[in-house]
Amino acid sequence: EGACAIDTVQSLDTSAVSSHLGAEVRDFSPRDFISVKNLRRMDRTSLMTAASARMALDDAGVTVSAENRDRIGILLGTSFGATDVTVQVADTLLKEGPSSVNPILVPNTVMNAPAGHASIELGFRGVNITVTHFAVSAETAIAYAVSEIKRGTADFMLAGGVDILSKFYYESLSKFHGLSPDKDGAEGARPFDVMRNGYVVGEGCGILCLESLSCARNRGARIYCEITGAGMGSSPTSPTQWPKDTQGIRRTFQRTLNSAGLAPEDITAIMASANGDRVLDAVEARAYDELFDACGQKPFVTSVKGSLGESFSSGGIRACALALSVKNKWLPPTVGLSNPLLPMNFVTGQKKEIDVKHAVLAGISFGGTYVYLVFSDYKSQ
Repeated sequence: EGACAIDTVQSLDTSAVSSHLGAEVRDFSPRDFISVKNLRRMDRTSLMTAASARMALDDAGVTVSAENRDRIGILLGTSFGATDVTVQVADTLLKEGPSSVNPILVPNTVMNAPAGHASIELGFRGVNITVTHFAVSAETAIAYAVSEIKRGTADFMLAGGVDILSKFYYESLSKFHGLSPDKDGAEGARPFDVMRNGYVVGEGCGILCLESLSCARNRGARIYCEITGAGMGSSPTSPTQWPKDTQGIRRTFQRTLNSAGLAPEDITAIMASANGDRVLDAVEARAYDELFDACGQKPFVTSVKGSLGESFSSGGIRACALALSVKNKWLPPTVGLSNPLLPMNFVTGQKKEIDVKHAVLAGISFGGTYVYLVFSDYKSQ
């Protein structure tokens, strides 16, 4: 509702770089979610994933049993995986040799460790896939999880993304001149604002529990929304740069609408990918301005990265936020936005109460890759 999780980073030493803010997950107690026997084998990335997966199943009212465990799966996106563990293992290996490496840490260096730990902890053994697609990893995972449900290979799919703050991750992004303040101005996250000067790093895990509509109805599940469309696309772009032209975004957006059988005027809201980057925010805003230029009623646009930061696999967290927005009929504001770069229907200041019929989750990544999803209001009749 406008609360901001961004503060001075406490878990890392940021003295080597010009940025010092972050959206950290604080007061996280893994013991509230993870069994004691598995705690010592998991790193922070896996702990967040297993905890989020448990919360998703509990919220959905799904209990893993001998009868259904083969029909419950996970499709997880992560941009960086457990970089803290990977750096620790590599550092020990180079300085002290293989015999000094902690064998418990090594399995956590692979990208699919978090999804694997979640399945071990919770006991399901269906589809288990990890997607690494940089800033659209989570959106890609959700899109493919929907496909698994449609193909009938699973009754329930846990889908989303995870990334954590680490020293390597933080300093690397700073060297790419992505973090605020990028050369000048006050540090902070200001999506779509004329004074934006880079993004603030965040962390976290967001996971949805997906199932077919018939399955949800038959068991009397609480339904937040329906995922009615998905689209992917790309533009030729350097792997270290955001796309600069609007064509790729517009093509992917239209492809997504086509998959849902919708027209631009049907869209009520957009959960944007904007994070405060000078290039990304400008191209995304221009793309939507061009797409909806002929529409009488333009959609409302918001970005939660002004309050939660940019974790790159934030698509899972943003998907949870959008599902709640559709269900509860209000949109969160774009924290940090006071001087919009274009005259659009941005949600600012406080939440916007609105009957969200169809909303779009936007995923845009370095390298010019796009993944968009349509979240639609569920009507029981």
